Amino acid sequence: MNDTHIVSSFDRDLESVQAHIMKMGGLVEESILQASKALRDRDPELSQKVREGDKAIDALEEIINEEASRIIALRAPTAVDLRVILSVMKIASNLERVGDYAKNMAKRNAVLMEMTPVEGSRSALGRMAREVQLMLKDALDAYIQRDVELAQQILERDREIDQMYNALFREFLTFMMEDPRYITPCMHLHFIAKNTERMGDHVTAIAEQVIYLVTGSMPEESRPKGDLTSRDPETSQV
Repeated sequence: MNDTHIVSSFDRDLESVQAHIMKMGGLVEESILQASKALRDRDPELSQKVREGDKAIDALEEIINEEASRIIALRAPTAVDLRVILSVMKIASNLERVGDYAKNMAKRNAVLMEMTPVEGSRSALGRMAREVQLMLKDALDAYIQRDVELAQQILERDREIDQMYNALFREFLTFMMEDPRYITPCMHLHFIAKNTERMGDHVTAIAEQVIYLVTGSMPEESRPKGDLTSRDPETSQV
């Protein structure tokens, strides 16, 4: 009877920490969409909302880490359950980083509103952000469903994000070379594009954690990067 009670309490602890992960993931998805919309609409109020909302994301990461640490200390989980807890902590860390990048997008939008608009850039960045958000949604679904195949697909889809980034990078260079007025706004837009590409990397890391959770091992081969600019230290720093 006592063993049953302990198992039941442990299961409730796991359910609680995983519920926090899903709540955190939902907030991060919303942050990506709002930051992208704020950029598209040149909306300072929405940008500020994204920046303020990042506090709730950070707070959830702290709660998740505290609960996970408590479970490890008090419950002495078995190998399989320990894998769940460690995956939860790493997923929370990746979600927090995605939220930070969305916040940075909102910060740069506030600066861009004072500059010359760059034709077509906002819609292109919006499509890129939307794809990252959909990848994140699928990564969270893969986590809940323990779906390795869906997680593996996300690893492949990240190459499309890299390709979008490479195309935008070349486009911004063209604008800057053709008209000096575009140099400063294009630099800010490039940083947004790079941050969005890095969001995709963190979503991919979440998908890798799903694979680890289900199979007990990380993907065997490193995912080849499609970001051609990362070879240049000048363009890789954001």
